Amino acid sequence: MADLPRMVHVRQSFSAEQIEDLPGSIQAELARVGLENVVGPGMEVAITVGSRGITRIPEIIRTVAEAVRAAGATPFIVPTMGSHGGAIAEGQAAVLRDYGITEESTGAEVRATMDVVDLGTTANGATVYFDRNAYHADAVIVVARVKPHTSFRGPVESGLCKMITVGLGKQKGAEQMHAHGLAETIPQAAAVAIEKSNIVLGLGVVENGYDQPHTIRAALADDIYETDKELQTLSKTLLPRVPFDELDLLIVDVMGKNISGAGMDPNVIGLNRGMTMDRHPNYKRVLVRDLTPESHGNSVGIGHADFVTKRLADKINYYDLYMNALTANNPAVAKIPITLENDKVAIETAFKSACTDVAAPRVVRIYSTLHLEYLLFSEALIPAARENPNLEILDVPYAWEFDAAGNLVEAGLLQHPQSA
Repeated sequence: MADLPRMVHVRQSFSAEQIEDLPGSIQAELARVGLENVVGPGMEVAITVGSRGITRIPEIIRTVAEAVRAAGATPFIVPTMGSHGGAIAEGQAAVLRDYGITEESTGAEVRATMDVVDLGTTANGATVYFDRNAYHADAVIVVARVKPHTSFRGPVESGLCKMITVGLGKQKGAEQMHAHGLAETIPQAAAVAIEKSNIVLGLGVVENGYDQPHTIRAALADDIYETDKELQTLSKTLLPRVPFDELDLLIVDVMGKNISGAGMDPNVIGLNRGMTMDRHPNYKRVLVRDLTPESHGNSVGIGHADFVTKRLADKINYYDLYMNALTANNPAVAKIPITLENDKVAIETAFKSACTDVAAPRVVRIYSTLHLEYLLFSEALIPAARENPNLEILDVPYAWEFDAAGNLVEAGLLQHPQSA
């Protein structure tokens, strides 16, 4: 159908600064803020774990749990993910198991519930809910990755305060935060929760462009907001992106809840995709090939794509997808794009839609919006790649190759680094 452009493998370089001794850094941070002053013998301490993929998360949680036990207390883990996992306790526990978070791997029991307590109301009228198991613990330690949010801008976005309000708020809390406006409501609700609950400290994790821990910062309860704000500023300087603002076609190998709360990070594919104005970056068409197993069929964010494969569509759990989209009060993210039989048909159709009458088509293929070290560029982008000191061309242009079923024959370099 379409005369696809030849592609070339490219490696993108980011800041390689990262934490070498992760357990040691966590222990040092907990000691710096005085964990032993807020956690002591005989206490039960809840540790939060969300649904976002965090590199080495079992090690992080195990280290925090060990520090709690060393202080004479008993740690347990609370799934902290709003409505994810189908908004049921068993589903949220299953999400954690997929991340390797179990009692055996962390030394802390997982206690999952969707029951919440009402902590009060924010100034703008939102009810602040809080996980019942965490509320009845003697103390709560909030652990979260800090990164730019997928749908709003503010001093704090996706991080410690969001974990407190949306994550610990479970489905009811997530619904309240979205209904009243995340940017305005999250800081207000976090202040209410910190005042009215037993949160004693937070531990924020910022990752570098290689998806590795760059910074770990602990903060006592009264300092969580300011720490979240500082780490948010840092995270924006480290966020990996596709190195072009204008493309005809972006092909994404996998989307998923473990990659981004929006399935694909709109900071990468364009915050206002689907609108006629203020699209930045501006990608004419987006094709997504597959859904991660860790998503459990929740393809929220699929509405940001223009085309998907039948392989992806067949994996959708519509209950989980709709629950997530309705909780966020954003049904558009659950809309199913044009669905095509296999990779070959999908890529050729998307290319024809995007590149008709384009003499030098600008096409990029990525593994996911979280993993942007290795990319594929069409030939038209090679001159720009040569001028960018952060890009290295790895081979010569080659033609697309499909197997007998019409699916891509993988070259390997776009696989997740941990599975390559």
